[in-house]
Amino acid sequence: MARIAGVDIPRNKRVVVALTYIYGIGTTTAKEILAKSEVSEDTRVSDLTNDELDTIRRVTGEYKLEGDLRRDVSMDIARLKEIGSYRGYRHRRNLPVRGQKTKNNARTRKGPKRSITN
Repeated sequence: MARIAGVDIPRNKRVVVALTYIYGIGTTTAKEILAKSEVSEDTRVSDLTNDELDTIRRVTGEYKLEGDLRRDVSMDIARLKEIGSYRGYRHRRNLPVRGQKTKNNARTRKGPKRSITN
């Protein structure tokens, strides 16, 4: 397994797909990284040379990924809760934050239905 940004990426997948296993890298960012490091998107991770892996590691070092990004996101949510904004209130109550209706749906965010006992 190749390690990039502290994550073991799968060896048998294409490099574009394997990079998306890293938190903070989607398809577009993976394509940008490979273009900067001049590596073909079609090559498999197992076929990469050490030089290519080093250039990919160097280019990914320019992005905020994994632990730093997770910390920043959680700090942003904590700040919203602390200042008492509407979005912070929704985070605190485990309700949808981005304006979705909750009368019928939002079961993922609200959790299982509570049975009403009289």
